[in-house]
Amino acid sequence: MEQTLRNEKTTEEVALGIRRRVFEHSIRNNGGYMSQACSAAEQLAWLYNEELNLGAPTLPMIPKPFEGVPHKDNPDYHTGAGYNGPVAPDLDRLFIAPAHYALVAYATLIETGRMAPEGLEMFNKDGSSVEMIGAEHSPGMEVHNGTLGIGLSTAAGLAYGRKLRGDTGNVWVYMSDGEVQEGQTWEAIAACAHHKIDNVKAIMDVNRQQCDGAMDSVMEVGDIGRKMEEFGAKVVWVNAHSIDEMREAVKTPHPGQPLIILANSSPFEGMPTLEERFPRLHYVRFKSEDERARFNIEIAESLGIDPIDYAH
Repeated sequence: MEQTLRNEKTTEEVALGIRRRVFEHSIRNNGGYMSQACSAAEQLAWLYNEELNLGAPTLPMIPKPFEGVPHKDNPDYHTGAGYNGPVAPDLDRLFIAPAHYALVAYATLIETGRMAPEGLEMFNKDGSSVEMIGAEHSPGMEVHNGTLGIGLSTAAGLAYGRKLRGDTGNVWVYMSDGEVQEGQTWEAIAACAHHKIDNVKAIMDVNRQQCDGAMDSVMEVGDIGRKMEEFGAKVVWVNAHSIDEMREAVKTPHPGQPLIILANSSPFEGMPTLEERFPRLHYVRFKSEDERARFNIEIAESLGIDPIDYAH
């Protein structure tokens, strides 16, 4: 699929770069969303580097500070969607539903040439738009998806409007499997099927983890693929770390149905030392300086880089 902005890196290189950036940031800041980078790197790399039809960014490479909430008297307000390019009938749109994947999303933007590396230095700083939990003004974000489960509904509504207008661009939503614990997700699938909204596509990171631990310890969800099919979606399971499988999955015909790619992932892919923290993987903060130093050496080795100098 053609993009206005071309990236010379392979998708595999982008995925590795995402993990490296998130790891480096987490070591230097004594914590971060590392397991999300493990599970999601190939998915977001594939979306941004290959699948999404996007134009060049319309916002500065170094993100602007937070300029206030939307208001008729606030002309400076902007959403972070400009990092995904302009809005046009033939271009795709993307909603990143799990707002806590923001660090991984920012690393993806950097690796695909859509944001400057300096932007990550603004992460979670007072007055910054580079929020720890992505908001509508954060790079790559168009709406606030902090409430679990609203991403697919948002994408479905926009996709329906675009379909009625005759737009040719697709609407993608990136999801996490914790969202199937919310009824709104199932309502969105049913609505897409009923209204034949087949220009909405989703890829879901099925890592079976959430903030309180393993998903099954919070609420079992059963066979989500079968349930989604019964609600009217076209479902394809893939290995989340196989880019080839994602490439094939998106070719699946789904006339009159939303396409949902369920990406079976590991929350410690590429960083096997993280398995020591299972099932508490949502946000990794090191318990001691000794642990931090050991993780720095062991994970850096698994990523093929030198340990991070975080003393300065």
